[in-house]
Amino acid sequence: MRVVAIIPAAGEGRRMGGTVEKQFLQLQGMPVLAHTLGVFEKSPEVDGVVLVIAPQQRRALKERVLGPYPCRKLLGVVDGGSERQDSVARGLEAVPGDCELVVVHDGVRPLVSVELLGAVLEAANRHGAALAAVLAGDTVKRAKEEVVAETLERETIWLAQTPQAFQASLLRLAYEKASRDKMMVTDDAALVESLGVSVHLVPGSPENIKVTTPTDLIIAEALLKKREQETG
Repeated sequence: MRVVAIIPAAGEGRRMGGTVEKQFLQLQGMPVLAHTLGVFEKSPEVDGVVLVIAPQQRRALKERVLGPYPCRKLLGVVDGGSERQDSVARGLEAVPGDCELVVVHDGVRPLVSVELLGAVLEAANRHGAALAAVLAGDTVKRAKEEVVAETLERETIWLAQTPQAFQASLLRLAYEKASRDKMMVTDDAALVESLGVSVHLVPGSPENIKVTTPTDLIIAEALLKKREQETG
């Protein structure tokens, strides 16, 4: 199996409010997570999917997502950890040993395109490590105690997204090092960077948003409607 995706979707979504976790919220008549899985189902490059979910969410996953919207590429469902990094580490343990490339993608980024996923995988295949990112649109300030300490060069600031893809052996080494060093970061590329490995940037999309707040959900709805109108 050449390419396996790990999709962490174990978050509780406290910023979203309400009683339904963000990955199960309805987006144009389908759960957010079902939209995400659908992209990986369509991708010709992805051979298998490992889904990471909180143990208490397994019933909702079956009833709301995998029952109505089966994922034929699903290799397994793994219980997540307390942090995203812990969840991806557990997902990585479930990736078959013969896998060459691992791609990690947030379960609540439902608007990722098959084309962007393919571009990141192509870059990872060529360079060993790659991620989707967009240039910062606003001026970025570094602050200390609510006072501006420095204005950063906007042209050099990229906002990381997922998908992020890596040689499987490289990602395993990065997670082993993180475990030894007790290092906690917010994305997988940072762990690979800690090995001294360069991570290639692939231009992402402003539409590839992470649905974490009610406003994000409204924006995602509007973007999906726009896509439907454009495709007819």
